[in-house]
Amino acid sequence: MVQKGKPVAKDRTLDLVLWRHAEAIDLELVGDDMLRTLTPRGEKQAHRMGAWLDRQLPSSTKVFSSPALRADQTAQALERKYKTHPGLAPLAGIEDLLSVAHWTTGSGCVLVVGHQPTLGQTIACLLGAPAGEFSVKKGAVWWLRMREREATTEVTVLAVLSPELA
Repeated sequence: MVQKGKPVAKDRTLDLVLWRHAEAIDLELVGDDMLRTLTPRGEKQAHRMGAWLDRQLPSSTKVFSSPALRADQTAQALERKYKTHPGLAPLAGIEDLLSVAHWTTGSGCVLVVGHQPTLGQTIACLLGAPAGEFSVKKGAVWWLRMREREATTEVTVLAVLSPELA
């Protein structure tokens, strides 16, 4: 029943898919963390996970990637349009990631390609885990769903998948 003069709370759902970049070459080989590329194994990981994600994600999914080359290459494997964002660079904070994903206001589905420890810290924060950080394997995906209903927010894990199982 809708009462006149009172605002009706709108339900909101946001799927946040966190994808850690696939395996990359060692920093010592290039000297600049932003220029690390995927290894041949990392390329296979990215393509396997990219194919799985393409089958699962809604067509309206917004995709964002770290500007680091290894994350950019991982995002390319999805073969969808995406934007790079400096707020997802290595060592970016939880607040930066959630801002890019429009966590407090967005809806629909957002995919973020990023780095540890930020991804693991974000997962721990959203799930209220006291450990402070989850381990996210290279090339793996964590799919979270946030639902707001009548001033209650609930975050659930829909999937956790490593590239070997994609």
